[in-house]
Amino acid sequence: MILPIYIYGQPVLRKVAADVEPDNAELKQLIADMYETLDKSGGVGLAAPQIGKAIRVVVIDLDALAEDYPEYAGFRRTYINAHIVEYGDEKDSSDEGCLSLPGLSEKVVRPTRIRVQYLDGDLQPHDEWVEGYLARVMQHEFDHLEGKLYIDHISPLRKQLIKAKLSRLLRGQVSCNYKCKVAKK
Repeated sequence: MILPIYIYGQPVLRKVAADVEPDNAELKQLIADMYETLDKSGGVGLAAPQIGKAIRVVVIDLDALAEDYPEYAGFRRTYINAHIVEYGDEKDSSDEGCLSLPGLSEKVVRPTRIRVQYLDGDLQPHDEWVEGYLARVMQHEFDHLEGKLYIDHISPLRKQLIKAKLSRLLRGQVSCNYKCKVAKK
Protein backbone atom coordinates (compact mmCIF):
# COMPACT_ATOMS: atom_id res chain seq x y z
CA MET A 1 0.00 0.00 0.00
CA ILE A 2 1.29 3.45 -0.90
CA LEU A 3 1.46 5.60 2.21
CA PRO A 4 1.39 9.40 2.43
CA ILE A 5 4.73 11.07 3.04
CA TYR A 6 4.71 13.48 5.96
CA ILE A 7 5.77 16.99 5.00
CA TYR A 8 7.89 19.49 6.95
CA GLY A 9 5.97 20.71 9.98
CA GLN A 10 4.60 17.31 10.98
CA PRO A 11 5.67 16.71 14.62
CA VAL A 12 6.71 13.08 13.97
CA LEU A 13 9.60 14.38 11.83
CA ARG A 14 11.14 15.93 14.95
CA LYS A 15 10.78 12.92 17.27
CA VAL A 16 13.62 10.54 18.08
CA ALA A 17 12.47 7.17 16.77
CA ALA A 18 12.26 4.12 19.02
CA ASP A 19 13.89 0.78 18.33
CA VAL A 20 11.58 -1.83 16.84
CA GLU A 21 10.98 -5.20 18.45
CA PRO A 22 12.22 -7.73 15.84
CA ASP A 23 9.18 -9.96 16.46
CA ASN A 24 6.83 -7.11 15.50
CA ALA A 25 4.12 -8.85 13.46
CA GLU A 26 3.51 -5.77 11.28
CA LEU A 27 7.17 -5.16 10.40
CA LYS A 28 7.32 -7.11 7.12
CA GLN A 29 4.17 -5.43 5.77
CA LEU A 30 5.41 -2.01 6.88
CA ILE A 31 8.71 -2.55 5.02
CA ALA A 32 6.85 -3.70 1.88
CA ASP A 33 4.62 -0.60 2.08
CA MET A 34 7.68 1.63 2.55
CA TYR A 35 9.33 0.23 -0.59
CA GLU A 36 6.11 0.68 -2.56
CA THR A 37 5.84 4.27 -1.29
CA LEU A 38 9.50 4.93 -2.10
CA ASP A 39 9.08 3.53 -5.63
CA LYS A 40 6.04 5.73 -6.26
CA SER A 41 7.72 8.88 -4.93
CA GLY A 42 10.92 8.52 -6.94
CA GLY A 43 13.21 8.90 -3.94
CA VAL A 44 16.25 6.81 -3.00
CA GLY A 45 15.54 6.47 0.71
CA LEU A 46 12.63 6.58 3.12
CA ALA A 47 12.61 6.54 6.92
CA ALA A 48 9.60 5.43 8.96
CA PRO A 49 9.09 8.90 10.52
CA GLN A 50 8.43 10.17 6.98
CA ILE A 51 5.33 7.98 6.89
CA GLY A 52 4.24 8.93 10.39
CA LYS A 53 5.88 6.11 12.37
CA ALA A 54 8.44 7.11 15.02
CA ILE A 55 10.33 3.82 14.75
CA ARG A 56 13.85 2.97 13.53
CA VAL A 57 13.17 1.54 10.06
CA VAL A 58 14.76 2.81 6.83
CA VAL A 59 14.60 1.52 3.27
CA ILE A 60 17.14 2.53 0.62
CA ASP A 61 16.96 1.73 -3.10
CA LEU A 62 19.91 2.95 -5.19
CA ASP A 63 19.28 0.77 -8.25
CA ALA A 64 18.03 3.75 -10.29
CA LEU A 65 21.51 5.30 -9.93
CA ALA A 66 23.31 2.27 -11.38
CA GLU A 67 24.13 4.05 -14.64
CA ASP A 68 26.28 6.58 -12.78
CA TYR A 69 27.17 4.26 -9.87
CA PRO A 70 27.47 0.68 -11.23
CA GLU A 71 28.19 -0.63 -7.73
CA TYR A 72 24.56 0.13 -6.82
CA ALA A 73 22.95 -2.07 -9.48
CA GLY A 74 20.26 -4.07 -7.66
CA PHE A 75 20.95 -2.24 -4.38
CA ARG A 76 17.77 -2.36 -2.27
CA ARG A 77 18.30 -2.63 1.49
CA THR A 78 16.40 -2.41 4.73
CA TYR A 79 17.90 -1.01 7.94
CA ILE A 80 16.18 -1.79 11.23
CA ASN A 81 17.23 -0.23 14.55
CA ALA A 82 20.06 1.51 12.72
CA HIS A 83 22.58 3.68 14.53
CA ILE A 84 25.69 5.51 13.37
CA VAL A 85 28.35 4.66 15.94
CA GLU A 86 31.40 6.38 14.43
CA TYR A 87 32.25 9.01 11.82
CA GLY A 88 35.31 9.27 9.61
CA ASP A 89 37.34 12.50 9.57
CA GLU A 90 37.06 13.40 5.88
CA LYS A 91 34.00 15.40 4.78
CA ASP A 92 32.50 16.62 1.53
CA SER A 93 29.64 18.81 0.41
CA SER A 94 26.84 17.74 -1.91
CA ASP A 95 23.28 18.73 -2.76
CA GLU A 96 20.54 16.96 -0.83
CA GLY A 97 16.80 16.97 -1.19
CA CYS A 98 14.11 15.23 0.83
CA LEU A 99 10.66 13.81 0.14
CA SER A 100 9.48 15.60 3.30
CA LEU A 101 10.76 18.94 1.92
CA PRO A 102 9.51 18.87 -1.68
CA GLY A 103 10.92 21.48 -4.02
CA LEU A 104 13.97 22.22 -1.89
CA SER A 105 17.60 21.18 -2.09
CA GLU A 106 20.69 22.51 -0.33
CA LYS A 107 24.38 21.72 -0.11
CA VAL A 108 25.13 19.71 3.02
CA VAL A 109 28.55 18.86 4.46
CA ARG A 110 28.79 15.30 5.78
CA PRO A 111 31.50 12.79 6.64
CA THR A 112 32.39 10.56 3.68
CA ARG A 113 32.71 7.46 5.86
CA ILE A 114 30.58 6.13 8.74
CA ARG A 115 30.37 3.03 10.91
CA VAL A 116 26.82 1.72 11.29
CA GLN A 117 25.10 -0.98 13.30
CA TYR A 118 21.71 -2.33 12.24
CA LEU A 119 19.55 -5.34 11.54
CA ASP A 120 18.84 -6.12 7.90
CA GLY A 121 15.47 -7.18 6.47
CA ASP A 122 16.13 -10.76 7.62
CA LEU A 123 16.88 -9.44 11.12
CA GLN A 124 20.57 -10.31 10.82
CA PRO A 125 22.91 -7.95 12.72
CA HIS A 126 25.54 -5.88 10.90
CA ASP A 127 28.40 -3.68 12.09
CA GLU A 128 30.18 -2.14 9.12
CA TRP A 129 31.96 0.86 7.68
CA VAL A 130 30.20 2.51 4.74
CA GLU A 131 31.59 5.22 2.50
CA GLY A 132 30.84 7.41 -0.49
CA TYR A 133 27.35 8.12 -1.76
CA LEU A 134 25.75 5.35 0.33
CA ALA A 135 27.24 6.89 3.49
CA ARG A 136 25.62 10.22 2.56
CA VAL A 137 22.21 8.61 1.92
CA MET A 138 22.41 6.63 5.16
CA GLN A 139 23.30 9.73 7.18
CA HIS A 140 20.39 11.62 5.61
CA GLU A 141 17.90 8.82 6.33
CA PHE A 142 19.29 7.98 9.78
CA ASP A 143 18.99 11.68 10.68
CA HIS A 144 15.22 11.20 10.33
CA LEU A 145 15.46 8.56 13.08
CA GLU A 146 17.02 11.20 15.34
CA GLY A 147 14.35 13.82 14.62
CA LYS A 148 16.64 15.79 12.30
CA LEU A 149 16.28 17.06 8.73
CA TYR A 150 19.05 17.94 6.30
CA ILE A 151 18.21 21.63 6.71
CA ASP A 152 19.49 21.33 10.29
CA HIS A 153 22.98 20.98 8.77
CA ILE A 154 22.93 24.18 6.69
CA SER A 155 24.18 27.58 7.80
CA PRO A 156 21.84 30.03 9.54
CA LEU A 157 22.21 32.33 6.53
CA ARG A 158 21.10 29.61 4.08
CA LYS A 159 18.22 28.72 6.39
CA GLN A 160 17.14 32.36 6.44
CA LEU A 161 17.26 32.44 2.63
CA ILE A 162 14.85 29.48 2.36
CA LYS A 163 12.58 30.63 5.20
CA ALA A 164 9.77 31.65 2.82
CA LYS A 165 9.82 28.22 1.14
CA LEU A 166 9.72 26.48 4.53
CA SER A 167 6.82 28.72 5.59
CA ARG A 168 4.87 27.68 2.48
CA LEU A 169 5.38 24.02 3.38
CA LEU A 170 4.17 24.73 6.93
CA ARG A 171 1.03 26.33 5.47
CA GLY A 172 0.37 23.22 3.36
CA GLN A 173 1.34 24.82 0.06
CA VAL A 174 2.99 21.70 -1.33
CA SER A 175 3.63 20.67 -4.90
CA CYS A 176 4.74 17.08 -5.38
CA ASN A 177 3.76 14.08 -7.47
CA TYR A 178 3.22 11.70 -4.54
CA LYS A 179 0.67 11.32 -1.79
CA CYS A 180 1.55 13.51 1.16
CA LYS A 181 0.29 14.68 4.52
CA VAL A 182 0.85 18.31 5.44
CA ALA A 183 0.99 19.83 8.91
CA LYS A 184 -2.28 20.89 10.46
CA LYS A 185 -2.96 24.59 9.94
